[in-house]
Parts: sequence; C-alpha cells; structure tokens
Amino acid sequence: MPISKAHANWNGDIPTGSGQFTAGDGSISGGVTYKSRFEDGPGSNPEQLIAAAHASCFSMALASTLAGAGFPAESIETDAAVTLRPVDGAPTILKIELTTQGRVAGVDEKQFQEYAEQAKANCPVSRALAGVPEVTLRASLAS
Repeated sequence: MPISKAHANWNGDIPTGSGQFTAGDGSISGGVTYKSRFEDGPGSNPEQLIAAAHASCFSMALASTLAGAGFPAESIETDAAVTLRPVDGAPTILKIELTTQGRVAGVDEKQFQEYAEQAKANCPVSRALAGVPEVTLRASLAS
C-alpha cells in the first residue's frame, strides 16, 4: 500500500502568522491562520482535514461492508463534524459526528444501521481517532 504524505509550513507567531499545506499530489492545499482555526474565519484548518478524511474513509468502508454482504451501494454520502474545544487549557478534539445516507437496494433501515456501525468500527481513520472521547453516527437510507 502507498504511503500518504503531506507538507505544512507556518510563518510567524500564532495570533498573526499563517501557514500553508499540501497533500498527495498537491491537488489538496490550503491556508491556515489563527482565525481560520479558532475563530471560524476564512481559510482551512486541520480539523476540517480530519473531518474530510473521516467522511471519505467511512463512506468507502461502508460501501465495502455493504458490497461484501451482497448489497452494492448506489451511493453513500457522509458528513463529518469535528468539535474542537479547550481542555485544561489545550485545544482538544472532543467529538466527531458522522451523518451518512445511503442509496442501497435490498437493505432495510435496521440492516443499514448495522452495516454502518460495522464500517465505523473498521474504518482506518475511525481506528486512528479512537482517542476522541465521543464519535457519533446517524445513518439512514435515502428515500
């Protein structure tokens, strides 16, 4: 399996400085500032990248789980929301909320929930983020 890589730099102090990052072949890139990370200002932040990684990994894991059970998905859409708050004075990821909706023939809502929970447990990014105190999942079938 390939090794995934990224690069980041930071210039200046935290309140007024800025940084840049690139990932993969460079097609993923963005800028980071104090305001984009801690004040909901314009730009990117590491927590958005974690959310994107978790949403895409979970969607792939769920599609794989469904296909392995004989129910290939037409589509899986997942949103991830990462909550960052201070704990003992240090910014800490406290919660990740996954919300997924699938278009899958032949599966009922209860089965879909079970497959989604399996995918959450087996997704490599979920496993990497096991230290996050709360990871929730809302899964539903598209009507």
